[in-house]
Amino acid sequence: MKSPFAQRRHALQAEFAQSKLDHLLVTKPANLYYLTGFGGDAGVLVVSREGNSLVTDGRFLAQAREETTGIRIVLQKGSLFSSVGVLLEAAGGRRAGFDPDQLTVAQLQVLRKASGSRLRWIAAPGLVEKLRMRKEGVELARMRRAGVLAGQVLEGVLPLLKPGVREIEIGGEIEYQMRRRSSGPSFETIVAFGKRTALPHARPTAKQLRKNELVVLDLGAILAHYCSDITRTVFAGRAPARIRLWYKAVLEAQQAAIAAVKDGAICGDVDAAARGVLAGYDLDRYFVHGTGHGLGLEVHEEPRVARGQERRLIPGNVITIEPGVYIAGVGGIRIEDDVAVHAGRTEVITRVRRDFIEL
Repeated sequence: MKSPFAQRRHALQAEFAQSKLDHLLVTKPANLYYLTGFGGDAGVLVVSREGNSLVTDGRFLAQAREETTGIRIVLQKGSLFSSVGVLLEAAGGRRAGFDPDQLTVAQLQVLRKASGSRLRWIAAPGLVEKLRMRKEGVELARMRRAGVLAGQVLEGVLPLLKPGVREIEIGGEIEYQMRRRSSGPSFETIVAFGKRTALPHARPTAKQLRKNELVVLDLGAILAHYCSDITRTVFAGRAPARIRLWYKAVLEAQQAAIAAVKDGAICGDVDAAARGVLAGYDLDRYFVHGTGHGLGLEVHEEPRVARGQERRLIPGNVITIEPGVYIAGVGGIRIEDDVAVHAGRTEVITRVRRDFIEL
């Protein structure tokens, strides 16, 4: 039986007919892992009709041989991309695909020079990402574990949220706990107190928590290569009525968006479900980002859940649902969970209470 990596390469090769490709260059580390199991951060995979070659340097040669099967490992001579060009020049075929979003102009020039005039270079964006959108059973299992872990870390720091603690202290504790129990954070942890919660991507500072302030915690863990992403907003003290109302609106917006998530749903419609609820509270103008994004080997991947997105959800998609409101000079509220799409049902794979917490 073929390994999952071999099956994915076979599925990718099946796309060659439509694009009329003989070869495809894969350069992004997440895509390299997805197709080969290679976890190094320097290399180029050449997927061809006749076989597959991974070109890397001496630092990763032993690792590549240990982590991959069914792939020819090639030690680069000279620069990485000149070595790939020489390999392609000798391989035959006339059309080589590349992702223009993952290759620089300078790298493409090196490839063209080294591969000779016979080879034609074809822009073929997103072929691997298209496969990655549909998570397999083993991927979903890993993402569930990553989601549960992130939730446990988040819940573990709530007792530390006392007046006088600094954002950087909470952020440091979160990342320490994740590094103890996983491969580390899937992005730079967001910790914001008070008025700074109105910044959607606030980085932790030396600001101290005061009594009667909002707290936003946005974090994620990488476990067995797969990411999680969760946000909770709590209040340090007794919240005033308007904060309670805003939280109620954001929670209802998230619930409406999660209810809209299903096989065949249009991503833009899921986004609209959240915005519609916030509009009913006259808060939609304070929702300044998309409702969600794909999640997997990277913390941001396809599909996007935002205005105007026409892509339909399919079983195997994992997306975040994270509506929020951000009011300058007052604060912000965001609630985020990871949601898996199955045939006939959806699954929320982050498991932290969503009711309003006052500390």
